[in-house]
Amino acid sequence: MAFAVAAILTPAAAGAKDAPIVIEKLGSFAAGGKIIGDAASTLHCDQGHVEYLIPAKARKTSIWLWHSSSAHVWQNRWDGGEGYQSKLLRRGYATYIWDGPRVGRGTMSCEPTSYEPRTGQDQGNWVAWRFGPKQGEWFKGVQFPTDSKEAYDAAMDARYVEWDVAKNAHMEAEAAAKAIDRIGPVVALTSSAGGWRAMLAALKSDNVKGIVAYETAAFVFPEGEGPQGEEGGFGPTHVPLEEFKRLTRIPIQLVWGDYTEQTFWKANVELSKQFVEIVNKHGGKAELLMLPAAGLSGNTHIPFADMNNEQVAQQLDLFLKKHGLDKR
Repeated sequence: MAFAVAAILTPAAAGAKDAPIVIEKLGSFAAGGKIIGDAASTLHCDQGHVEYLIPAKARKTSIWLWHSSSAHVWQNRWDGGEGYQSKLLRRGYATYIWDGPRVGRGTMSCEPTSYEPRTGQDQGNWVAWRFGPKQGEWFKGVQFPTDSKEAYDAAMDARYVEWDVAKNAHMEAEAAAKAIDRIGPVVALTSSAGGWRAMLAALKSDNVKGIVAYETAAFVFPEGEGPQGEEGGFGPTHVPLEEFKRLTRIPIQLVWGDYTEQTFWKANVELSKQFVEIVNKHGGKAELLMLPAAGLSGNTHIPFADMNNEQVAQQLDLFLKKHGLDKR
C-alpha cells in the first residue's frame, strides 16, 4: 500500500526554505546477480541495489541516477545544500539511485575480491574532479566552497570501491537493465564512468528513454568507428552497427563543465564530440553541452553537486522538455 511522507530538508542552504517534499512511496530492491553453489549449499551474489523515492503525482518518466563515486553525490551539494535527488523530486520525478553489483550497497560478490588502501587517492580526486591543477590550488571561480574544510572532507569521504574493469562494467549494465525493465521508462542521469555503463544498459533495455551523461569517461561505438583498441576498464566498447543503432533511438546529451582545456579531460571532450558525430551520422539525437557556453562557469567534474547546481538542473529541464520526457 502506498503511503505519504512529508520530508522537510533542513540544511542552511538553498532548498531549506522550500515547501516539504511529499513522497508517495519509498523503498529499495535488488536486481541482477545469480545463485552459485549446488542444491545443498548456495549463495545469492552480484546483485545491484536500487533506492527509490516516488513523489506524489509523479511524472511518467523516472530518473535513474548512476554515480561513479557514491550515492552521496546525488543527495547533497558540496556544502550540504540541496542535492539533485531532492531537486528532481521537487520537479515531480521519481528517483532511483543505483549502486551496481560489487559497488556500495550492492550485494556480495560471486568472485573473490581484495582491497588495499591506496594513499594519494584524495590528491588524485582533487585533479580528476577539477578542483584545481594540484592539491591545495583551486581553479579561479571553481563552484566549490573552497574555504570549507568540512565540505572538502565530505567530498573525499564520499567514495565507494569501484571495480573499473570491462567485465564488471558489462555485469553492472546487465543488472541495471533488469532493474530498469522492472521500473519502466527512465532517463539515465550519469556521472563519469556511469555514462558508459548506461550506454551499455541502453543496448539491453528499451525502457532507457534518454541519457544525460555528466562528464562520461568512456563510450560505445559501432565496430570499425571511433577510437580503436582493446576494451579496458574505461572502454572503448565496440558493438555491431545494428546493435549500436539502439543508441540512435533515444536522445543523448553529454555535459561538460569548466577547465577541461587545462586537464586530461580535454581528450574526453574530444571523444564526446566524436561520439555525438557518429550517433547523429546514423540518425540519432545526440548533443554536446559545454556548461561555459551556456553561461555557467567554474563547474567541476561533478557539476550536479556544485554550488550552482540549480542552474545546472535548469539545463536538464530544458533537455527533458525538448524531448517530451517531462510529461505527467
